[in-house]
Amino acid sequence: MRSPGDFTDVAVVAFAQSDHQRTTDELSEVEMLMPVLHDVQRQTGLKAGDIGFTCSGSSDYLAGRAFSFTMALDGVGAWPPISESHVEMDGAWALYEAWVKILTGEVDTALVYAYGKSSPGSVRDVLTRQLDPYYVAPLWPDAVALAALQAQALIDAGDTDERALARVATRSRTAAESNPHAQLPGARPQGDYLVRPLRKGDCPPVGDGAAAVILAAGDRARELRERPAWIRGMDHRIEAHSLGVRDLTDSPSTRLAAERAGAFERPVDTAELHAPFTSQEVVLRKALRLDSDSTVDVNPSGGALAANPVMATGLIRIGEAAARIHRGTSERALAHATSGPCLQQNLVAVLEGDQR
Repeated sequence: MRSPGDFTDVAVVAFAQSDHQRTTDELSEVEMLMPVLHDVQRQTGLKAGDIGFTCSGSSDYLAGRAFSFTMALDGVGAWPPISESHVEMDGAWALYEAWVKILTGEVDTALVYAYGKSSPGSVRDVLTRQLDPYYVAPLWPDAVALAALQAQALIDAGDTDERALARVATRSRTAAESNPHAQLPGARPQGDYLVRPLRKGDCPPVGDGAAAVILAAGDRARELRERPAWIRGMDHRIEAHSLGVRDLTDSPSTRLAAERAGAFERPVDTAELHAPFTSQEVVLRKALRLDSDSTVDVNPSGGALAANPVMATGLIRIGEAAARIHRGTSERALAHATSGPCLQQNLVAVLEGDQR
């Protein structure tokens, strides 16, 4: 254990994810999660008892039961007792908690995992429960309808058009052809309108999946991974809850989180953006200063348009960015996660490999 205030660098040393599928009716959340947990432990050689802290992200709304995360602990192995926490958020926010825990000096390793099964019900309806419970939620505006409002605002402002949105979808899903875990690899027709101006191809797939990451500090990270992905900065911010007081064509919370995380101090070569809708990539590029002609490789994994297991997608963006650093295909990467309607809450992490 390190002394408090000894802010040793923290790195992602292992990342694993499931094969994301439209349905996993034959699997419980625990059965879906266990192979992923075994994978990250195998990569590091760590056992459950070797890990100082465990934190998870999931949603009781998706699971349809209260305190559903307690069952997932069966997959982790909670006996003998472990130090554990949970956030009712995307797993990226669980990673943030684990990162802070390591920075306090209490532990030098942490396991972070997240999972979501959207297939059993109508995720579009479930996500309305994130909205203002008095004025907005009773109207049942689903996630696609709200994203369509954002897309139309961008078109009206001259920031994009339907052809440009189609190009985002094509580029993302073409990139996913090299991702063995993607649910929708390969370009495909945009299809009919779901809610104008968004067509089916502009929207994320509904599916199930899980992901896990192991963090380690300082020399411990170097013992566990030949080329750790060091977290150089991370921050998260939130927009106003009421959609009516926000400019849906901009994301000041993303910009501020990126600034505080140090994303603008030096160029990045990779950006994994959590943009479930094509129009949201337009907003994020503007907030993160990623011009369309930028040399930055945006969503080389395919992003949320290729696989969108709700509550795990943001953690996967961090994991995908870290994996590229592990493989040596990236030197400095940005990862973004979001939660809530129309990019309401945003987290940005900056990761780097050791200088070679």
